[in-house]
Amino acid sequence: MSALHARTVRRRAPWGRTALTHAALVVCGVVFLIPFAWLLSTSLKADPQIFVFPPVWIPQPVLWRNYVEALKYIHFMTYLRNTVYVCTLVVLGTVASSSLVAYSFSRLRWPGRDALFMIALATMMVPFQVTLIPLVILFERMGWIGSFRPLWVPAFLGIPFFIFLLRQFFFTIPQELSDAARIDGASELDIYARVILPLAKPALATVVLFAFMGAWNDFLGPLIFLSSESNYTLALGLQQFQSQHESQWAYLMAVSAVISLPLIVLFFFAQRTFIRGIALTGMKG
Repeated sequence: MSALHARTVRRRAPWGRTALTHAALVVCGVVFLIPFAWLLSTSLKADPQIFVFPPVWIPQPVLWRNYVEALKYIHFMTYLRNTVYVCTLVVLGTVASSSLVAYSFSRLRWPGRDALFMIALATMMVPFQVTLIPLVILFERMGWIGSFRPLWVPAFLGIPFFIFLLRQFFFTIPQELSDAARIDGASELDIYARVILPLAKPALATVVLFAFMGAWNDFLGPLIFLSSESNYTLALGLQQFQSQHESQWAYLMAVSAVISLPLIVLFFFAQRTFIRGIALTGMKG
């Protein structure tokens, strides 16, 4: 009887740990959702309800017109068009350049490959602020200050973090597939485009997600390199809105919610591919 009881306890133990793990994750998820819930709630409130204590979570009444009025205060469609333009070029440039460099670092053998890869990784340790002044001088001499080019052209030159991410994923793809393609007469570019990239969709989706989020949320780059309000991105436009209408907290929260929505939707639809890409990266190297 005691042996049966012991087996029952052992079977119940994993279930108990799983339940505790899920409960902890639910609690953490709720905690992380509180700021976003407060943002949505505040965006629908009248001004007198925003700073009352205890906080009012359900607005009375619900003012949906706050969103309409908030978007009238800024040139939202202009900022959105500029942001989508920059994000599209950044994503295309990042995927094309980083994947090509990662393919060279992982699937080809050439003198100095590993040393150059270590140098590329070392550049990740240099903060953007350190290279900011040289970049401003360089782009100013090229006549690019005030245009979008400083924001997207560097993406076509390879991003070290994404090169590392893709390189590690490419190592998980069997070398025999490349060898078989070479035997069939495929060139390295053919192997890269027709063999490696189709098998690396999870990692590429991760790169797309990170690159898009970085470009969408970028504030320092547009602040430094853009001079005309007609070229402002959403992040810069939101800062301008805050400086001009500091007391309009409901409108500020409404605009912030609209700007955050595309990122939430993108991550929601890409989360499985994103998690798979992260999970498989680095399994072999």
